[in-house]
Amino acid sequence: MSGKLKIFLLLLSAFILTFHQVRASDAVAAGKEEPLNVREFILEHISDSYEWHITTIGDKLVSIPLPVIVYSKISGWHVFMSSEFHGGHAHEGLFIAREGEYKGKIVELDTAGKEIKPFDISITKNVFSLLFSSVLLIIIIMSVARSYKKEGFAPKKGFVAAMEMFIISVNDDIIKPCIGKDYKRYAPYLLTVFFFIFINNLLGLIPLFPGGANVTGNIAITFILALCTFFIVNLSGSKEYWKEILWPEVPLWLKLPVPLMPAIELVGIFTKPFALMIRLFANMLAGHSIILGLTALIFVTVSMGQAMNISMTVVSVVFSVFIGLVELLVAYIQAYIFTMLSAVFIGLARVEPHRKH
Repeated sequence: MSGKLKIFLLLLSAFILTFHQVRASDAVAAGKEEPLNVREFILEHISDSYEWHITTIGDKLVSIPLPVIVYSKISGWHVFMSSEFHGGHAHEGLFIAREGEYKGKIVELDTAGKEIKPFDISITKNVFSLLFSSVLLIIIIMSVARSYKKEGFAPKKGFVAAMEMFIISVNDDIIKPCIGKDYKRYAPYLLTVFFFIFINNLLGLIPLFPGGANVTGNIAITFILALCTFFIVNLSGSKEYWKEILWPEVPLWLKLPVPLMPAIELVGIFTKPFALMIRLFANMLAGHSIILGLTALIFVTVSMGQAMNISMTVVSVVFSVFIGLVELLVAYIQAYIFTMLSAVFIGLARVEPHRKH
């Protein structure tokens, strides 16, 4: 293992430990007056929010406010910073619901006193992280392209060489063999998907701003990614692909009078992107939840005695660092799998008529 890689892993471990110290301070603040609710603690930190929560020092909330942009049918447009909601205060008739159907969302009261949700396009934590990662991805790719434009295809060093390794690996080991002869048409999309997921997965592991957002663990994000693959697969499908779906080569009684096999094939069109969506969402959400659950062990065992609490603290920190390092590997694996399955589905849609040579 090279010296630079060792330093990187040590820094990552330090980041993970910092993450636990920051989250632990929140748990301590919550546990002074009442026992820590582990479920609420985990859900609070993996869900989206209108501010970037850093920590709580005593009664003081340390956070980065984000822009709130909502349209109310009652009072029109509202644009302000989320810091106006600190302390549970309402602002311009708007407030964040603490319970009920719209818990954690901006709501207002109608004439009957019922909570209703206005049209909300606020820059939330996940939205900001999404924009940040997109800009970061553009900067990275453009810097690599600029390097090739200036220096040609001469051997590269440092960051550009690492990016070249990733790009060639994804292109030659995933895209080209899975799609076939017209792989170049789909390489830009698949490479973008790979690096977008990989960057967001890595940012989710970094405990400091602008990291720590649960972007790829948000089903809305994975749904859009899967939807993009769904449209590309089916809009670029060959005639043979649609023939195999609508009129597959099976015994006639499986197609008429009841179109059993065509119905199964049509369902398969939707189950493929659904599997992409759930796989990425579930794996990334589980990783964040496990780390937070291990952190909560420290405070759950406070009432069990000092010896038990100290031992569980050591176990919590050790296993948290281990899971954090595993998550670093998972960040790459999940990006790899999503890209590979997307390429496989595109390749299956580009099937050509069977011919005898």
